Amino acid sequence: MHGQMAETTKEEVDGGNEVNDPSEWDEDATKGLKNGGEQMESPVKEKSLGVLKTFRRNLKGFSPKTQKDKRSENTDDQTSNSLSRPPHSPSLSRGSPSQSSLQSPKTEKTSLTRTMSDSAVEITGSLARRGALFRQSLGLGTKKYKQEPLEPVTEAMTLPEEQTEVVDAVLKLRDTYTLPEIPPMPLSVMEINRLIEKEHLEEAYVNLLSLCLELQREQALDQEDYPIELVNKEKDLSLLFATLRNKMSAIVRNSIVRNSSDLPSRNKELLVYVATIILEEEKRQGEPGAMQGWREAWRDAVLNGVRDTLKKVPLDSCEQNTSWLAVHLGLVGKDVKEDLERVKTELLNSYPADFNVFETYVSCHHEAVVEHLKRLLEKVTELKDYYALLDFIIHRYPSEKIMGSSSLQPELKEDQRALPVDKDFLNQIKDKYCARLQADMKTSLNRIIDLENEEMWKEKRKPVIDEGIYSSHIDMDIWTHITGQVQGSRRIDVNLEQKVVRSCLEEMKTFPKRFESAFVEWSSPLSNSSLWAEYHISYINSFSALKEHMESYKDTSPIQLELVQKEIDRLTTSLSQAVMENFKKDVEPFLRRQMTGKWFSFDEDFLQLIDRTKTLSEQSKYMTPKHKQAFVNEAHFFVVKEYVSQLMKNNYLCKNRKNETAATKITKQWEELKEIFQDMNSSLDWLHPVGNQLSNIIGCKKSEIKRNLEPLVESYPDIRKGHLSAVLYFRGITRGREKHTILQRLAELKQETGNPGNREQALFSEIQAAVNTDCLAGTPFSCLSFIVPDS
Repeated sequence: MHGQMAETTKEEVDGGNEVNDPSEWDEDATKGLKNGGEQMESPVKEKSLGVLKTFRRNLKGFSPKTQKDKRSENTDDQTSNSLSRPPHSPSLSRGSPSQSSLQSPKTEKTSLTRTMSDSAVEITGSLARRGALFRQSLGLGTKKYKQEPLEPVTEAMTLPEEQTEVVDAVLKLRDTYTLPEIPPMPLSVMEINRLIEKEHLEEAYVNLLSLCLELQREQALDQEDYPIELVNKEKDLSLLFATLRNKMSAIVRNSIVRNSSDLPSRNKELLVYVATIILEEEKRQGEPGAMQGWREAWRDAVLNGVRDTLKKVPLDSCEQNTSWLAVHLGLVGKDVKEDLERVKTELLNSYPADFNVFETYVSCHHEAVVEHLKRLLEKVTELKDYYALLDFIIHRYPSEKIMGSSSLQPELKEDQRALPVDKDFLNQIKDKYCARLQADMKTSLNRIIDLENEEMWKEKRKPVIDEGIYSSHIDMDIWTHITGQVQGSRRIDVNLEQKVVRSCLEEMKTFPKRFESAFVEWSSPLSNSSLWAEYHISYINSFSALKEHMESYKDTSPIQLELVQKEIDRLTTSLSQAVMENFKKDVEPFLRRQMTGKWFSFDEDFLQLIDRTKTLSEQSKYMTPKHKQAFVNEAHFFVVKEYVSQLMKNNYLCKNRKNETAATKITKQWEELKEIFQDMNSSLDWLHPVGNQLSNIIGCKKSEIKRNLEPLVESYPDIRKGHLSAVLYFRGITRGREKHTILQRLAELKQETGNPGNREQALFSEIQAAVNTDCLAGTPFSCLSFIVPDS
């Protein structure tokens, strides 16, 4: 008969109450929470439970029909999955080495028919009276309990008088509560399940223990034959324990959910029962069939409750609010702080001290927040949102506004304030931040080029003069952008600052080439205008200033800085060379027409040379000193070299004393050129004598040439025989004894001085002399003495 009852009971449980699906039981349990948890009548023990039923109805004040029809709205499948690990069977399997100390000794097989004994009725009535006395101590009476809205928690954490009374009552219950005695005859599986659904945890638990003992006794009596009834009962017992754990988990999970209808003071009473059952089960860990992991399941329930809270924090989309993440993180921090305040003031009193409730809630908040941030990271694409994440993790979360709040002291220790984020996750955010920053910077730099084109190039505006030099302000635009990013990252931490500096410099490496390409494309048609040179000079100045600004990152990122500086140097050199080549190209036609027949009577070419050089001199005044000196020196050297080179080309031969006229003109022109380059502050003073020294050789008597040759060789030891031959040709000495004696004197002077010359002051070595086509030019003088007169 017992076997039939076990099968029937199992069918009822499996079919009507879905015992095999703990999650559904959890939903039923939550349903009971919402409707007050009225005790349903038992068809088997209606008489013995009459007092308890009346007590429950008076306490809760709701109908069984409402309980049956209403489903829970707050139960999450995640709770059931994470908190309903497949439990070990709580019954003793056949062949177990030991039995419970409460097990009856084996005598003879007894009937498995379940009847209600007087002692069971007495125990059940005692339970009902115990519960009634406790509820009277809370001043609940018989009318329905109404949850008053919680007052806002202040920094002083002062509770309203009503809540203080509830806390005192819960403390008294926690300190005095003991588990009721285990009834000798348990309720049926259906009745125990209904007790769990109604959250009558203490009654359900002692009946489960009684059922467990009953199963152990029956297993001991049937050692040889293991009937199917015992297998079913063992399974039912396991499912009931799982259901009890799920219900306890739901209670714990909902205890942190704010604005919930499941949070009257009765919930705090249930937490006392939850803690007691967990402690009792931990004591039974060494007994046969004891279910494992109760404390772990409790922590999982706490964690899931925190997860539920975070899921309810409002989260706008980026389309709805550009500051969606910053706003959301502010609300997350506010909720975390308020949750922990509630744990401190309302939930701590329901647990024994060894549960470490506050520490557990803190660690669960840490864990849930980190999980939440990882999900948020998947939605982030903008730089400001990456920044908001980093700022929240590193600064805001452990600050006085959240975990460092005085309202959480002294329970929350200093070492618990920081969010325990693993290094890889933090680096992942920083890397994404830097990647986004680099992409944004590229866009910003391209925009700088576009603005320069729109505001300056297209409008052909002259560059502004700032502190006496042309300026484009590109350097300040770029520098301000980089500095802002670096300073912002420095507020997060030094590590991010270093990453940001490297990212900015990495992007800056390619900018000079992009800028040059765009500028050259626009400016090429204007190469003959003064505006073209002014723009070049302004960009030389601006990029030179930018290079100086970036010197401050030498210690932070030396390798990347060096690469950027090389690119800037290449750009400024290219811009400078462009101006110089344009000047050279401009004056070369006028220089080529010097020292010709037309040159004697026509000054227009030289005047054009002077005009172009003065224009360059005026432009160079607005160049930064560092580049100006090298630029002016190059222009000076070029003009001197090209002017002297015209003497070396054998383009003209002075006759009939025209050499004196030529010498006078050379001297005059040379003084004008020297004056211009002195005004330009050229540092190549060693070039100044060459014009006068050459004009002296050209204009003096033949007998004085050797004497005038000496200072020329001393100043310019790199002069060669070909150079002097060309000068003599221009003067009118093309061959004969005079030429050869002069050339011989040159060789003697070079040998006497033995000075190869300063390579930094080499002029004639840069000038190519015309090839002498005279077949007798190289013949030794002794061989020609028979045809050359002595005078």
